[in-house]
Amino acid sequence: MILGRLALVLGAALILSACGKSQTAAQSSTVTPTTATNATTSSATAAAAAAAKTASSKADTAPATPQVVTRTNEDGSETVEDTSGDSGTHNALLSAVASTAAAATVTSAADAWTEGVNYTRLVPAQPTNAPAGQVEVLEFFWYACPHCYAIDPLVESWKRTKPPYVTFTPVHVMWNDAHRSLARMHYALESMGKLDEVHPEIFKAIHLGGNMLVAKDPSDTAESERIQTAFVQKFGISADSFKKAYHSFGVETNLQRADELVQRYRVAGVPTFVVNGKFVADVATAGGPERLLSLVGDLVSAEHKH
Repeated sequence: MILGRLALVLGAALILSACGKSQTAAQSSTVTPTTATNATTSSATAAAAAAAKTASSKADTAPATPQVVTRTNEDGSETVEDTSGDSGTHNALLSAVASTAAAATVTSAADAWTEGVNYTRLVPAQPTNAPAGQVEVLEFFWYACPHCYAIDPLVESWKRTKPPYVTFTPVHVMWNDAHRSLARMHYALESMGKLDEVHPEIFKAIHLGGNMLVAKDPSDTAESERIQTAFVQKFGISADSFKKAYHSFGVETNLQRADELVQRYRVAGVPTFVVNGKFVADVATAGGPERLLSLVGDLVSAEHKH
């Protein structure tokens, strides 16, 4: 229980950091775009106030133009009425404020994310493995990373509501023997169709249960396999089936591809997201876990429109 609470506190305290390649926080600073957004909003508000003041000044100084209506009465006489008033002036004032406020809203939305601050554009863009018409989203992660564990529920929720034109692929990093052992388990479960069921349980075992699911000596791959086999059996997976998948050609291929992707995108910290081979973002650049998923959604939408 104490270990579980400690893991949660650690995840909350360091949520804007990342698990780095050297298993330390790879990013020491957090860039939040709220200051820029607030500045944009303040400028828009000032513009609205200025427009309102100008409209009000014109209303106070401009001579009213009389609006004369001549009515013919039943007895043949005529009545002249002056219908001029201040309603037109008020409408002009309200129109000026409304139009400026609308422009401010559009500007704020357009400036919500800043290239070079909230995300990085890759030049040249990298090829994706998504089918034609699909937008690829890669999540680079590591099961033992507390930040990956903390954001995983948000990722799972996003996966359930993501547009059908999104191809989502989690990629386990391969920085050392311990990472590779966990990655092998990940891809073995994926090949068996058991990943969705066991994936969150792996995070819980490591971060709440204290079971790292690898040998004390990470280079002892046989011991890591034994530990992982015993773990997956808790979910009704036979040892023989798991071992067969564990050493299958398909898993070896996926491990090789994961290694290539980590090197191609020069991933040095996790969690890191790559959208369509063009944009890279993480928790720190986006300004928080929720904002990161929102940013990914906006980048996906923009790519789909193109």
